[in-house]
Amino acid sequence: MHSFDELKIDTPEQIALELPVAGIGSRFLALAIDTLLQGLLYAVGLLFVFLIPVGSLFLGWVPRSIGPALLILFLFTVYWGYFAIFEIFWQGQTPGKRYAGIRVIKESGRPMNTYEAIGRNLMRSVDGLPGMYGVGLVCMMLNRESRRLGDFVAGTIVVHERPSEDVRPSWMSTSTKTLDTPLAGQLTADDLVLIETYLHRRFELPGYVRLQAADKIAAHLKGKGAQAQPGQAVDDFLEAVARRIRDGAGYR
Repeated sequence: MHSFDELKIDTPEQIALELPVAGIGSRFLALAIDTLLQGLLYAVGLLFVFLIPVGSLFLGWVPRSIGPALLILFLFTVYWGYFAIFEIFWQGQTPGKRYAGIRVIKESGRPMNTYEAIGRNLMRSVDGLPGMYGVGLVCMMLNRESRRLGDFVAGTIVVHERPSEDVRPSWMSTSTKTLDTPLAGQLTADDLVLIETYLHRRFELPGYVRLQAADKIAAHLKGKGAQAQPGQAVDDFLEAVARRIRDGAGYR
């Protein structure tokens, strides 16, 4: 961790992944939006209960007593399931988080799984005490990553998402020898697009998919004459090749 606002993760591929940590302001903006949406869902549930008797006039098979039971079930689902369901199916985001441009991930930088999403959200009942997320707010102020109790329980952290068009390779290799990667003249601008597309989106991919994609691209480049340095990581090799294509006289 280099600063209060940035999470640094060393991936198994020895590539430094730097992610801006979401602060209290952006997280409470997301929470405010989600709370508003929850309120709207509660209102829909109450409206449904009032409409049940009217519907029963036209649908004789609808019991008049079913309204309160459905309301209790609906309110229970909205209160306990809203955040968890969205974070499971939207990969760490709720409507509020998506609007605020933040996402929940694991400390390792990987997407969280279903059990972690459920666990962190069950802790909202504790983080929300004694009101207005008092416990969660204090906890966030006492650690550098702005994590609430639910994040500590699930091993998660909330980070800012960078728009894909703003993401660029850092081109910061751990050794200057990667600049000397030999290239054949047949490497083209299309190869550069292929490499940079992977580099821009590699951290969004599951681990095994990322490794397979990197290996296939590296094999394609080596088939066209590019050579890797001994012991060079595949991502370092791809970054070096892309840099040499950009710097090469044949690239326009």
